[in-house]
Amino acid sequence: MYRFLFVTLFLPLLLILSCKSKRATEEEKAKHRMDSLASCEKNMPSRFGAVKDSSSFATNKVSHDGMVLVPAGEFAMGASDKEGREDEYPQHQVKLASFWIDVTEVTNAQFKKFVDATGYQTTAERKPDWEEMKKQLPAGTPKPPDSVFVAASLVFYQPKSITSLNDASQWWRWVKGADWKHPHGPKSSIKGKENYPVVHISWDDAMAYCKWTGKRLPTEAEWEYAARGALKDQKYPWGNEDIEKGKVKANTWQGSFPIKNTDWDGYNGLAAVKQFKPNGYGLYDMAGNVWEWCSDWYRPDYYATLSGVSNNPAGPSDSYDPMEPTIPKKVVRGGSFMCNASYCKGYRVTSRMKTSVDTGLEHTGFRCVSSN
Repeated sequence: MYRFLFVTLFLPLLLILSCKSKRATEEEKAKHRMDSLASCEKNMPSRFGAVKDSSSFATNKVSHDGMVLVPAGEFAMGASDKEGREDEYPQHQVKLASFWIDVTEVTNAQFKKFVDATGYQTTAERKPDWEEMKKQLPAGTPKPPDSVFVAASLVFYQPKSITSLNDASQWWRWVKGADWKHPHGPKSSIKGKENYPVVHISWDDAMAYCKWTGKRLPTEAEWEYAARGALKDQKYPWGNEDIEKGKVKANTWQGSFPIKNTDWDGYNGLAAVKQFKPNGYGLYDMAGNVWEWCSDWYRPDYYATLSGVSNNPAGPSDSYDPMEPTIPKKVVRGGSFMCNASYCKGYRVTSRMKTSVDTGLEHTGFRCVSSN
């Protein structure tokens, strides 16, 4: 991703890469399908090197307003069908204590209260820090000109055509001045969208908000258990019915991603919270709308290291992504308005994705949990 970061920041004319490969064999096509499932963020230009947050603020007493209590229980975590990626296997038993979880993703209005009270600046609002950035770049990489060190974030752009689903640069753009208050750039705003999920939020930003509220981010196990809504071994929060059959169930992409969205679900982009039927625990948007941060580090082999029944697992002790082994990443869950059956299908309850901790995007948000 750092090679790609340099291309997107310093060589914008090379943003759209040509794809000159031989016609794919059936085996290669199958591999491509697995690659597209492997991460909705493949070849994504990531947000790195922001100034480390040094803000300090008091932790508030936890309020359970807008939360529901998920009862303690045991469940089979991970995929049991053939749709999962390799990192969703093997399915294993997990036992969890009860916990409280936000009914919806954190909204713009809720996040604004936090910012107003603390003066917090999100990752996207801070200029990159060269000293932090070069830690993850090849040794000897020259420092770019100061003009490129600007506050920016990644904004979705719908292209007229693409060469490959493996090149996310074709539908993501660095936009100076894009942040949670200006989701599409400095001329955009969230006025009238107070009830929309807050986006352009890095893991660090989500953790800061959780600290202020006295809550925390859900573990990956807690998130999946809550998303299942008391259903056993079903693909989606609503059961096994395909997302485009029957009634509209979530805010995802219908049509040909990323070229055409038929808007069958009524949305072309983000939707306000509570626009679709909740799951069995009364939770909204556990599939689609925005990806949601979890507390766990990401490792593709984590499930394979477990045996017996795992009690309140908190994930691996460190991060490892073979695609980018030097970049620390956390798990994101639930899919977004960009998820499509032909691309990533991230709205399955077992789908695991990963993102670097200082990356914020137009389709990434979070919700909080509390143990008491």
